[in-house]
Formats: sequence, structure tokens, C-alpha cells
Amino acid sequence: MAGKANGARSGGSAGGQRPSGGGSRSGSAGRPPAKGGSKGGAKGGTSGGAKGGSRGGSSAGGGRGGSSGRAPSSTAGRPAGGGGRGAGDRSRTERPASDRAPLDAGPPIPDEITGSELDPEVRRELLTLSKVHSDLVARHLVMTGELLGVQPELAYAHAQAARRLGSRLAVVREASGIAAYGAGKYGEALADLRAYRRMSGRLDHLPMEADCERGLGRPDRALAVASTPEAQRLDIAGRAELRMVVSGARRDLGQPEAAVTALQTPELRRRVEEGWWARLAYAYAEALLEVGRRDEAMTWFGRSAEADREGDTDAAERLAGLEGFSFAEIAEMAEDD
Repeated sequence: MAGKANGARSGGSAGGQRPSGGGSRSGSAGRPPAKGGSKGGAKGGTSGGAKGGSRGGSSAGGGRGGSSGRAPSSTAGRPAGGGGRGAGDRSRTERPASDRAPLDAGPPIPDEITGSELDPEVRRELLTLSKVHSDLVARHLVMTGELLGVQPELAYAHAQAARRLGSRLAVVREASGIAAYGAGKYGEALADLRAYRRMSGRLDHLPMEADCERGLGRPDRALAVASTPEAQRLDIAGRAELRMVVSGARRDLGQPEAAVTALQTPELRRRVEEGWWARLAYAYAEALLEVGRRDEAMTWFGRSAEADREGDTDAAERLAGLEGFSFAEIAEMAEDD
């Protein structure tokens, strides 16, 4: 899913970014909204200041981390009882309640969106629903992904429509959680992301869970998430995203020096041209700037800009501003790029 949620607190983990939220398999659920609001949240919500404006970051997507696991089968039911039916009728299983529910169309969907845009693996998970519901959920998931970075509230509405029809599926809870996060509904996001982790066995959005705790005003709980055994099992991108959340939590607690230290990790020293590293460098620059280490901050904004091939952050603009360029000059440079 894409970018950042608006409405997140400023001064996030590292520069107002939130966890990247990526790694979701549904095209819709990928990363939390990125290009929305103030330039301060990496695609999906990491930390740092990526274009997406949100609180300090994490990965949500486990820093777009990997994933695995299958959604539970939804075909099981209990025998349908009595009512004068014959024995053969009573032996049939009932359709799950969500399949029997009245069709809720939710927000309108353009005719050209068919649901075939989703990853085949995701479509297979949706086959546990009736065909009508499966097709509709797929289309809502596509719309969720399309709108995350530009209209987070509408993306959330599409995700909720999908959730009403397919709440038993991990991929739907994933999309719902990321969309809620993007819309700043951190309590709902946390509940759905935890459900996704429980149902799928995947850890890719653990950093986003931690950042939701920050969004709910509970930085201590965000730090606790980073100390769990699950956090040690994240991939390198996920670990980086989680460190951004930790840094943001330290800033929330009024510990700016600890926020700097939290980012001085092996991941930061790797210096690779990856989105997660660009966001991590940005977060580090923000943390340095907050403690008055301006020259070092400029160096790290520059490194972030060099690594940021996807435009996740506004590092180049921040660097130009620190170098004394006016707003108009920065805007002109951005247009030239």
C-alpha cells in the first residue's frame, strides 16, 4: 500500500515519517499512503520525512518486509439444521456468515477496475469467498492501494467495505490495517494488523504496529514491541523501519539524544541505494538536527537524497533549505528534477 497516513503526529520517529507499511501482497494493501500531506513520511509510513507527512516511522510493512503464511480456510461451516429438511439437506455445511450477508457495495468503483490487477496469490486467497463477494472484495482492495497515497480517507472506506465481506481473510485484515493507519485511525489499525499477524504468521507490519502505539500516545509500548522476540526475526529493512519507530518514541519521551543513538545501527552503516536506507538516513538527519548537529544533519540529508531513487523523502529539498536556498528556489530545483 502506499504512502503515509495524514494526521499523524509531527515529530515522528525520525522526522515525521511513519513506517513504510509495505510488503503487503495485495496491490491495495501495500504500503501506507506515501505522498500525502506534509513531506514527512516515507511510502508506507516509515520515519524520516518522506513525502507523506506523518509521524515518525517504522516499517509497517515491516519496512516492507517479507511475509509468508496462508489465510485460514473459510469454507468450513457447521451442519445446517432442521426445518423439515431431509437428511441430505442437513448434512450440507452452511456458507460462512460473511458470504450470506447482503452485498454491501461500499464506495463506487470505476468500471475499469476488475480485481484482476491483484497479485495471483491474493486472488487465490479470496476464492474462499463466494464469487460475487470475491470479485467485489478484490476490486475494493485494488482501490485501496490506488488511493492510499492520495485520498487516505477514501482508501480507508474501500478497505472497510472489503473487510465487511472478508474479515476472515488475512490479506483483507492487512489491507484494512494499513488503510486505517494511513487515515490516522491507529486503534483500528493496530487491531487489524495484529489480527493479520496472528492469521498469517507474518511479521512484515510489526514496525507499523509499534508506530500505532506511538500514534495512540503510548511510546513506552512502542519501545516494548521493539524488544520482543518477534522483532529480532525481522529482515534488514524491517529492522531499519523499527529503529525509526524507536527513535521517534524516544523523541516523544523527550529524549532527543537517545533518539540519535537509536539509529546508530549496522543498518545505517550499510549505505545502500534502497528505499528503506534512504528513509533511515533521513531519520538520522532529522534526529541530528534536533540536537543541534546541523553540519552532520546536512551530510545525512545529502546521503539520503543520493539513495532515494523512488522519491520517498524530501531530503534534497531539506538539504537545499539548510544550505540557504529560498522556498522559490527549492521549488524551481524540484521542477527541474
